[in-house]
Amino acid sequence: MALLNSPVPGAREYYPLNQPPIGTHLGGEQPELFKPIEIKGLTFKNRIFVSPMCQYSSTDGHATDWHLVHIGGFATRGVGAICVEATSVVPEGRISPEDAGLWTDTQIAPLKRIVEFSHSQGTKIGIQLAHAGRKASTYAPWVKDRAGHGVSWVAKEDENGWPNVYAPSAIPWSATYPNPIAMTEEELQRVEDAFVAATKRCKEAGFDFIEIHGAHGYLIHEFVSPLSNTRTDHYGGSLENRLRFPTRILQRVREEWGDRPLFVRISATDWAEGPEKSEDGTWLQWGIEQSILWVEKMLSLGVVDLLDCSSGGNWAKQKISPVQGGTIEHGYQVPFAEQIKKAHPSLIVGAVGAITDPVIAESYLKDGKADVVFLARELMRNPHWALLAAKTLGAKVKSANQYERAW
Repeated sequence: MALLNSPVPGAREYYPLNQPPIGTHLGGEQPELFKPIEIKGLTFKNRIFVSPMCQYSSTDGHATDWHLVHIGGFATRGVGAICVEATSVVPEGRISPEDAGLWTDTQIAPLKRIVEFSHSQGTKIGIQLAHAGRKASTYAPWVKDRAGHGVSWVAKEDENGWPNVYAPSAIPWSATYPNPIAMTEEELQRVEDAFVAATKRCKEAGFDFIEIHGAHGYLIHEFVSPLSNTRTDHYGGSLENRLRFPTRILQRVREEWGDRPLFVRISATDWAEGPEKSEDGTWLQWGIEQSILWVEKMLSLGVVDLLDCSSGGNWAKQKISPVQGGTIEHGYQVPFAEQIKKAHPSLIVGAVGAITDPVIAESYLKDGKADVVFLARELMRNPHWALLAAKTLGAKVKSANQYERAW
C-alpha cells in the first residue's frame, strides 16, 4: 500500500491535506473555545475568530502578498474563522490611501487567492465591508506618529488622499481630521448601491461570510450616534431616523448575500462623558440601551446572524472607564456583549477587546457572556494563540502537519 503525502483536493498548488482541519479538537476535555458552532448552516470548527485588522498595505485598494502572508498565517494556525480587514465599498470611503477596497472587479482576484488558500487549510474566511465616513483620507498610523500630535492628519492629494470626505453631518471628528460634507440623498443612494455591488464581488471571491462595519466612528456608526448625526431630515433626530440609512444598507446586503452568514460589528457606546440620555428622554450619545434596540430591529428584519460587539471610536475625547494604571482591562468590552446576549439570548454574540488570557476567554463562553471571541493584537503578537490556548486548557488540538514537530 502506497503511503502518500495527500494533497488538498482542487487547490491551485500542492498543499499537504490536514485531516481533520487545523484547530479541530482531538482529545482531552473539550473547552468551549474548541466546540464547533453553526451559523446559517455553516460549521466553524472552533470559536476563536480573527478580528479585522487594517494593514494599510493595499495598492489602490487591491490586496497584496502582504495580505496573503498575514491572513494565510492565521489560516494555518488553528483559528476558527478569519475576517479580512475593513474594506471600503467606494474609493473615498477608505481610512487611508493604502486601505483595502472592493469597489471594482479587478480587486476580486487577489482576494480570491487569499480565500482559496484559507479554504485549503480548512479555515472559514469572511470580509468586513466598510465606509470610513468623516474619518477617511487620513494617514496610516505610523505616518501619523511621524507627523506628531496637534497637526493635521489629513492625507492631501499629493499624498494620495482625496479632497471630499462625506458624513451624515458636516462635523469633523477632530481638529486634525478632514472637514466632511453632509451627504445628500443622491450620495446616500450611491453608497448604498456600492455596498450591494461589493457584496456581489464577495460572492465571486468565495467568502464564507460578510461583516458590515457599523462601529468605531465610521460612516454607519456616525449615522446612529446623535453626537455625529445632527441632521434635521428623516435620517436624523429620533432613533428610528438615525437607524434608517444603516437599516437600508443591511437589508440590501442581506437581499444580495442571501442565506449566508451576515455579521454586524457595532460600537456599543461612544464612551463620551455623561449619560446616554437626558432626564426628559432625549438621546445624548450612543450607548448600550440604543444598541440593544438596534439589535432588536436587526433581528426583526433578519439582517444579522452574529453581532460583533465592540465600542468607541466616534468621540475624539472618549474616556474608556475600565482602565487601571494606564492599561485597559482584559475583555473591557465583554460586559456590553453580555448585556446584548442577555437581551437577545437567541443571537450569536462575539466578544472583542483586549482578550489575551485563554482561561479568562474560556470563562466568557462558559458563563454565557458571549458565543465566540474575536482577537486581533494578541494574534499579531502570537499567531499560534489558538494552539497555545488549547494546551493551557488541557485539550489536544490538530496543528498543521508541517508544524506538528513543534507541538
